[in-house]
Amino acid sequence: MPEFPIRKTMILLEDIHHEGGPPPAAPRQRGAILALVKNPYAGGYVAQLQGGMDDLKPLGLMLTDRLIAAMGGRAGIDGYGKAAMAGAAGESEHAALWHVPGGYAMRERLGEAKAIVPSAMKVGGMGARIDIPLGHINAAYVRSHFDAMEVGIPDGPRPDELLLALAMSRGPRVHDRMGGLAARDVKGEDGLR
Repeated sequence: MPEFPIRKTMILLEDIHHEGGPPPAAPRQRGAILALVKNPYAGGYVAQLQGGMDDLKPLGLMLTDRLIAAMGGRAGIDGYGKAAMAGAAGESEHAALWHVPGGYAMRERLGEAKAIVPSAMKVGGMGARIDIPLGHINAAYVRSHFDAMEVGIPDGPRPDELLLALAMSRGPRVHDRMGGLAARDVKGEDGLR
């Protein structure tokens, strides 16, 4: 059973009050939580990795709970996404270990979340940044919630680490006006509409 000890975590919160136009009724909030963990697969090729996803599930739940708390609770959170970055001694497939534990933790804690959790994976060096894609939690076709949050930790990931990240949001992009399915019209049946 591989172990993924945590070296550090970071929480980022932002409230967007306007983007050059009139202020919205309520600011848009985006939040992210990041963890730097040891990558037990770094430094060589390992054929079987899938067991590592189960080992990361408790971390996914813990990070989800901490991010929801930092954002003031579950109410109104209607967007989410995840990302992972392997350090230079790792590979993108190591970052892909985050798909199940990151995505399912948020879906479990946020309740009736139906849409796929958008994700990004890559390999990067110390201080590299990654965009966490965001989408509506119940309908992938809600254009007003297509967004991204750029994150990184200055001293990571080290070559033998993974940077694991979750993001959530409240509300549409400020001044969204690209049409498409409106959040108020979501049926939430299939994760698309």
